[in-house]
Amino acid sequence: MQWASRMEKIPPYLFLELDNIIAQERAQGRDIISLGIGDPDRPTIPVAVEALKHAVDNPATHRYPNYLGSLEFRQAVANWYERRFHVSLDPIHEVVGLIGSKEGIAHLIWAMAEPGDIVLLPDPAYPVYYTQTILAGAEPYAMPLTAEHGFLPDLRAIPDAVWARAKMLWLNYPNNPTGAVASREFYQEAVDLCGQHDVLLCSDGAYLEMGFDGYLAPSVLEIPGAKETAIEFYSLSKPFNMTGWRIAAAVGNASAVQALGTLKSNLDSGPFTAVQDAAVAALQSGPAPFFTAMNALYQERRNIAVRALTSMGIPLQAPEATFYLWFQAPFGMTSAEATTYFIREAGVLLTPGEAYGTHGQGWMRISLTIDTARLQEGLERMAAAIQKRPPV
Repeated sequence: MQWASRMEKIPPYLFLELDNIIAQERAQGRDIISLGIGDPDRPTIPVAVEALKHAVDNPATHRYPNYLGSLEFRQAVANWYERRFHVSLDPIHEVVGLIGSKEGIAHLIWAMAEPGDIVLLPDPAYPVYYTQTILAGAEPYAMPLTAEHGFLPDLRAIPDAVWARAKMLWLNYPNNPTGAVASREFYQEAVDLCGQHDVLLCSDGAYLEMGFDGYLAPSVLEIPGAKETAIEFYSLSKPFNMTGWRIAAAVGNASAVQALGTLKSNLDSGPFTAVQDAAVAALQSGPAPFFTAMNALYQERRNIAVRALTSMGIPLQAPEATFYLWFQAPFGMTSAEATTYFIREAGVLLTPGEAYGTHGQGWMRISLTIDTARLQEGLERMAAAIQKRPPV
């Protein structure tokens, strides 16, 4: 059976490949500690769980949901943005519900970009930006994220000829995979340039609630003029520990929200209403104490991992946000070589940086979403493996 030729243009999905590696190793009886996938290991915020239990008992939630998200959910998102970011949103025209932000990101690219268009993408980055650009027939343009530039793209370095064909610019701060953060000044520059060149600024805010040492991330929509050119994805997955629930929203520029909603309504039927009801309860609960507790836990794990990696001779800077650590592979190994080495010699799975793009080559990512004792065990195994191998 012949697949469509477009399928030849995209690589296997990174995290599916990691799942396969773990399964193969465990099938051979090995105890593999996975530090690869960013999936919170703690339970969902309790108020959402209780709300879902009640919602599924209501037969009204068993029918088709609203294609764009229930008005109650969209209003709850708008209210949250007002409280959290002091951003005013029209729940009808500036908010659309999503079955997780991954599908929204993909669908927005399909709704906005076509052959002949350029999509400006960070590199390294969440792989979905790249793969969906390719599938939409548009041309990806890599914006390098380097340590020297604080893992922020140099927007002024983008040639005018590229800006002239650009349709979308993707940003993701706090950042996956690097853990970097963006200032309001950087966002202002991005808003100004996108407005100047008529480019849709797309902010993936999956980690907006995750900060350490008092850091609180801004929304791009806080920037004056942002709603003229920007859309932001707000996911409940990571901050509310709701990855499996598949619930998020896209907010901001009304035209982009409408385009996304129009495409979605032809492809899916919206998030399960009971899950939307649970998300409303979470957003209305005043979740700051929950966020504080989770961030304190991740900060503790971050500190443990930074100390351990530093003691192994692996230099890195402690991130201000996200639950990721981004560091260079030891001994000058490539990302793939380091991944293979730590699986074989330590029974520890790390994420290879090259899977996030060309500029991730030679880098590795650790996720802190694992029980603290297992994290420590994994780090100890890594240290022992490094001691086995003399520097080249």
